Amino acid sequence: MSLRLSTVILPVHRWHEGGRDQWLRAEELGFHAAYTYDHLSWRVPFRDGPWFGAVPTLTAAATATERLRLGTLVTSPNFRHPVTLAKELISLDDISGGRFTLGIGAGGNGFDATTLLRGDAEPWTPRERADRFGEFVPLLDRLLTEDSVTYEGTFYSATEARNIPGCVQRPRLPFAVAATGPRGLKLAARHGQAWVTTGDPKLFETGTPEESVEAIRGQAENLAKACAAAGRNVAELDKILLTGFTPDRNRPLESVDAFVDFAGRHQELGFTEIVIHWPIPDSGFAADQAVFERIAAEAATQLR
Repeated sequence: MSLRLSTVILPVHRWHEGGRDQWLRAEELGFHAAYTYDHLSWRVPFRDGPWFGAVPTLTAAATATERLRLGTLVTSPNFRHPVTLAKELISLDDISGGRFTLGIGAGGNGFDATTLLRGDAEPWTPRERADRFGEFVPLLDRLLTEDSVTYEGTFYSATEARNIPGCVQRPRLPFAVAATGPRGLKLAARHGQAWVTTGDPKLFETGTPEESVEAIRGQAENLAKACAAAGRNVAELDKILLTGFTPDRNRPLESVDAFVDFAGRHQELGFTEIVIHWPIPDSGFAADQAVFERIAAEAATQLR
């Protein structure tokens, strides 16, 4: 399978002051998909600057584009409820004409993870986030495939939650499940049409690119085991790498050759899609726009 190239466009620009143009340009450049983060705020330098909502941004992008797939990387239970999220997703899938993919993960600490908590409340532990995620995903699956859902769980409930007419994509829009641990990989194996990783966060500061590749190889092998346990062939799932969080950082965007080398090493691990951040000056995602566009235009052909 040829490797697809996609991008992430952070929602930091007003729609009529450059925001719309980025999504249109992503389609012109031939990206397979353009995603955005689903956060209330994010880390420095973005925390104290403009940051727009993912769902309205993606709705606007759906009306502005025609072929580009759209999605979140990623949505989490940090501030979403499955019932209201399902209604928004069905609407997005309809408006986009069936071009939407939900990237979904357990979420993390910091940034917007505590925005909805009382000031004296402790942030959720990794176990608590995994517990919520384990209930969130199966319920969302039901909400997107059944006309009416009644459910009473530990964290979420639904009483005759109606979602007619359902998704344009059948039986529902695809889930791209971000996971590295056993519980998340089990959810990806059971409910995902794709798996997402950013690599091993423990290697970001002091690891080497070679160590990162081996760590990701291990994650892919664990995904295969989870799929086997769920009675699925791991080949059924797309494997998506969101770049910028491995020890390579932004070095793959320094030239077309550097990117082809980086992407090729991960293609050998079975990845079907590589996602690169749209350049943002004076941030951790700074890159030469001209080189970025050359990568979009030339790299996929070299990787076939």
